[in-house]
Amino acid sequence: MSPLRTSVAAGAARAAGGLSRLSGRGGTSLPGKVLLQIDPHAIGRLSARLPQGSVVISATNGKTTTAAMVAAILERTGERLVHNRAGANMAGGIAATLLEGEGDRGLFEVDEFWLDGLVAALHPRATLLANLFRDQLDRYGELETIAERWVGVAGSPDAGRLVLNADDPVVADLGRDHPDAIFFGVEDDGVALVSMQHASDAKHCRRCGAPYVYDAHYMGHLGRYHCDSCGARRPDPLVRARDVRLHGVTAASFTLEIGRERAPVRLPLPGLYNVYNALGAAALTHALGIGLADIAAGLEHVRAAFGRAESTRVDGRDVSIMLVKNPAGANEVLRTLALEPGEHDLLAILNDAIADGRDVSWIWDADFEVLAGHLRRVTCSGSRAAEMALRLKYAGIPQERIHVEVDLPAAIDGAVGDGRGRLFALPTYTAMLALREELVARGAVESSFG
Repeated sequence: MSPLRTSVAAGAARAAGGLSRLSGRGGTSLPGKVLLQIDPHAIGRLSARLPQGSVVISATNGKTTTAAMVAAILERTGERLVHNRAGANMAGGIAATLLEGEGDRGLFEVDEFWLDGLVAALHPRATLLANLFRDQLDRYGELETIAERWVGVAGSPDAGRLVLNADDPVVADLGRDHPDAIFFGVEDDGVALVSMQHASDAKHCRRCGAPYVYDAHYMGHLGRYHCDSCGARRPDPLVRARDVRLHGVTAASFTLEIGRERAPVRLPLPGLYNVYNALGAAALTHALGIGLADIAAGLEHVRAAFGRAESTRVDGRDVSIMLVKNPAGANEVLRTLALEPGEHDLLAILNDAIADGRDVSWIWDADFEVLAGHLRRVTCSGSRAAEMALRLKYAGIPQERIHVEVDLPAAIDGAVGDGRGRLFALPTYTAMLALREELVARGAVESSFG
């Protein structure tokens, strides 16, 4: 494509985004979609202009938070990032980010299904593959469908250096033919579970099909494992978390080790799942040559992305918003809530839009039972509010404590108004977006769009 035609395509794309924002519809991905319609190779052309190249992050859980952690680390060193902070992680969102951004390095979270095509376009210097959990079965199919696509990504020279979760056997196996891959993982049996969770997915060796033997279960199918049949085992992680302490819904702390170096980290985000996000961010930035001191400092200053353990005030009451979208992620949120003393108020918002997954049967694999005895009042909202209420009833929550209000504004009013102390909101993905829109209208949070 000629420079003139590229300039015309970019102008048309920016105009489309501006009109969309003026109409109140946001416009995060629309300019990129328009640009790609005119110039299908725009992502490769625009990313080639970045002096430090790009890095890519993909996972079923934690992409946005991990990218925010990487940004906090890299920006401490003075790097200017072109980063899809709003979470638009398919081709249109990546193209729009490149179109509007100016910086030294691209930092892109990428949808797991779009990873192969976008890696081929971006040619990242490093690719972080953080986890693969069962997610949105009606959209992408079984876990193995994505795993097979990722095998192709890992085997491509376009992916750059691989950064892999040693504790996820599906992800770790991608590095078997890559001696320079960097692995990260937890090394602390003090946070191990008594047994594998019901929602665990990867239970069989990818090399021979025999069941894995787990020496420690950390989260879902993440843990320390080996195969008695063929001898496959968890790789030894270069980047490790030891001395992990989970401080309820407010924070987590651990000792970060990279090789023989170590540093304490007080992470201002809760849960073991965020310790894993932090390890992924540490391993990726280590691959880029960032020192341990800057990595630890960046992690301690990260800010929560909206809906990912973010707190705000609504009508004078503190509200913590914690995204839940699949069994493994929900279980970690529930595990974190169960660490908090006393009885809690909950706003559970379950939607079944395409971006959530039409199949919401996953809530029956999430261990809501851990909250039995911990809840004073639950408000269920969203398009599948009644099913969430039924799930909580079977989890042992007294029926008189469960209230159903499909209308979201009315549900917020009821949940906020009837009680004191902190309210915990657990929305699915589109429910989180709707909640954000409502909170923007109420002045509780700022708009994402200028």
